[in-house]
Amino acid sequence: MSSTTTPRAVRRTPFAVKLRRDYPLLLMAVPAVVLLLLFTYIPLLGNVIAFMDYVPFIPIHQSPWVGLENFQRLFSDPRFWSALVNTLQITTLNLVLYFPVPILLAVLLYSVTRPYLRTVVQSVLYLPHFLSWVIVVGLFQQILGSTGVVNRMILENGGSTIDFLTNPTTFKLLVTSQVIWKDAGWGTIIFIAALAAIDNSLYEAAAIDGAGAWSRFWHVTLPGIRPIIILLLILRLGEALNVGFEQILLQRDAVGPAAAEVLDTYVYYNGVVASDWSLGIAAGLLKGVIGLVLVLAANKAAHMFGESGIYERSPR
Repeated sequence: MSSTTTPRAVRRTPFAVKLRRDYPLLLMAVPAVVLLLLFTYIPLLGNVIAFMDYVPFIPIHQSPWVGLENFQRLFSDPRFWSALVNTLQITTLNLVLYFPVPILLAVLLYSVTRPYLRTVVQSVLYLPHFLSWVIVVGLFQQILGSTGVVNRMILENGGSTIDFLTNPTTFKLLVTSQVIWKDAGWGTIIFIAALAAIDNSLYEAAAIDGAGAWSRFWHVTLPGIRPIIILLLILRLGEALNVGFEQILLQRDAVGPAAAEVLDTYVYYNGVVASDWSLGIAAGLLKGVIGLVLVLAANKAAHMFGESGIYERSPR
C-alpha cells in the first residue's frame, strides 16, 4: 500500500472470497474443533450441577435446583479455606522458585558453544519430564526417606535422621522442589527458541561498546525474551490453582490434609469419594472462575506495560 492511500480506499475482502481462499486450512481445523467441542465445551454444561442438589441415580433434569446453596456450604466449610490457602501458598512458591529456573537454565544452555555438549545436557534435563509422578515421588522417597540415601549418610556420620517427607512444615517446599526437578528442563525449550531468535548483531554491537556478560544479558538477552516470559507468566497464572493433583494425592496421607489438602484433592474427596457431586463441582467451578479472572487481569497488566499478552488489544 502506498503512503498516499487513504483509509477509504482500503477494500475489505468479501467473506465468500476468504472462504474459497482458506477452505483447506478450515478443513484441517475441523478435527481439532470437533475434539474441543466434544471434550472441552460440551462437558462445561455439566457445571449446572453446582446449582442443583444432584442425585446421580435419576436423570439430571429431575434433580432439584438449589441456587447458590452449594456455594454457601462451600464458603462455610473450613476445610475449603484451608485447601485454598494451601493451594495459594504452593502457587506462590512455584511462581517465585520454579518459574525463573527454566529461564536461567535456558540462558546457561544457550551460552554453551559446543553443540554436542549442549545436546547431551539438554537431553539429561528433559528426561525427568517424561517420568510419572509415581516414579518421581518414589525417587524422592529413596533419596530423602527415613531409610533413604541422605538419612543413611547422616546416621553414618553420627547424626540423627531428618524427617524430610512427612514434615508438614516443609511439605510445600518439598513439592516445589519436585516440580523444579521434573519440569524445569522441559520448560527451557520455549526460552531457548526465543533466545535463538535474538539477532546476534546486537551482541556484537554490545561487545564492541564494551558491554560485559551481565550488561549483554540485561540489555540484550532479557529484552529479547521478555514477551515470551510475560506470555508464559500469564498462562501460568491461568493455571495458578492447579498445583498437581496426582503429585499431592500421592503424598497427602504422609503429612495429613491440614498441610497437603489443595483445591484439586478437596474436589476429589468431596465429589468422588464422599459422592457430594454438587459441592465438588461448585469448588471446581469457583477455581475455574478465579483462574479466568487471573488470566484477564494479568493480560490487562501486560497491555498496560506495552506487551501484547495472550491476545492483542482491539484497535480503537
